[in-house]
Amino acid sequence: MSCILNLIPNRFSPSLQILPLTPIAVFWFRRDLRLHDNAGLYHALKCGLPVLPLFIFDQNILEALPSKTDARVEFIHQTVYTLKQSLGDLGSAMLVRYGEPEAVWAQLIKEFKIAKVFTNRDWEQYALDRDAIVGRMLAENDSSFELSKDHVIFEKGEVLKGDGTPYTVFTPYSKRWLEKLGSKKVSDASGNKELFYVKSYPTENYFDNFLKIKGFEGAERVGEMPTLEQLGFSASGISIPPTVVERGVVRNYDKTRDFPAIDGTSKLGIHFRFGTISIREKARHALGLNATFLNELIWRDFYSQILAHFPHVADRPFRLDYERIEWRDAPEDFDRWKNGKTGYPIVDAGMRQLNATGYIHNRVRMIVASFLTKHLLIDWRLGEAYFAEKLLDFDLASNNGGWQWAAGCGTDAAPYFRIFNPTEQTKKFDSEYKYIKKWVPEFGTPRYPLPMVDHAFARTRCLDTYKKALK
Repeated sequence: MSCILNLIPNRFSPSLQILPLTPIAVFWFRRDLRLHDNAGLYHALKCGLPVLPLFIFDQNILEALPSKTDARVEFIHQTVYTLKQSLGDLGSAMLVRYGEPEAVWAQLIKEFKIAKVFTNRDWEQYALDRDAIVGRMLAENDSSFELSKDHVIFEKGEVLKGDGTPYTVFTPYSKRWLEKLGSKKVSDASGNKELFYVKSYPTENYFDNFLKIKGFEGAERVGEMPTLEQLGFSASGISIPPTVVERGVVRNYDKTRDFPAIDGTSKLGIHFRFGTISIREKARHALGLNATFLNELIWRDFYSQILAHFPHVADRPFRLDYERIEWRDAPEDFDRWKNGKTGYPIVDAGMRQLNATGYIHNRVRMIVASFLTKHLLIDWRLGEAYFAEKLLDFDLASNNGGWQWAAGCGTDAAPYFRIFNPTEQTKKFDSEYKYIKKWVPEFGTPRYPLPMVDHAFARTRCLDTYKKALK
């Protein structure tokens, strides 16, 4: 995201003041909205300078969102407010600004004497471009810019084949991931050995190093944060799942996760996405408790490194020959899919759950994605974009990887002829129709529509279309 630098203070920032004399470090919160076990924050608090926390409501991101009742913005706003309160209890504060990041940083450089900036790395192209610009600005101001790994266990370049190239198939990647996880141990504070790559960063031991707002020359410029309404948004009415998951859910995850009528998944996706929980902490809990749950965390890392190594997947298929597929231009069919009116109850239940709650069950995600791309032959990118708009836990790497998996054009070793039969999926995973009846109350009545496309016909059409494109 590039832009012309705007040095004019925006409506949520005070006017420029005389430069304070106190050199400070800044920790820039992004997708890591917690004080506990935060890698970048840990390094900031140990750098020897008082640390001023910062959060920027990114104007470019917010203005691009189609809904002004986006539950994710509401969640972030409340989380930042809570962080600000927690820091206030420590005698510190949190600087909260709204604007284009480059413009905000140009202003901050003039307002404060910033010696060091710390943050956690993000491999999305938008974030890489933004950080490159901010890094250059800070360097021109003789300020360092230090990035840490925090939202994955292993990032780009850490889990590679023997020849140094990235893995593109999950199973061998996961085996190497587990090998690397167990390859290095360190002693914790009590002298016990722990796995290095999932060790905790004890930020709480250094909370005294947050900048003390009392007596700080620039205290008047820390100020209040903009309200949700000032940002142009309003409450969504959507509930956010808690950060605490019952131990039994994780312990039985492999037995319950595929059944949408059972509360058998963690629903932690939004917290992983915005860093309100530590991925390392959850990995430590999963080790020895449930290998299937741990496997889901490995999938997160896998898709993250795919995006980092192969950035073209953001808008093109991983397998570029799949660009030859002739997708149908069928906006009415797409609307029926979006609104849960396909006549396939498991598909409709999933889409209605997504529209109402911002969440869709993991198994059902695969079913609805397969239906759109295989039964309706509608471009996977349209479905991906709709999920990006609706999902509380939207993450570019994971969402993209899941959609390409469903469309058969991604990294998965299985070829394109995997086509889920919605009726058979219902028999396997919602045989008593409990999930379906919850979200599709008219199911079984004359008000429920007939299937919009015959399964056998759709399967044959899909296979023929793919074969023609890929021959």
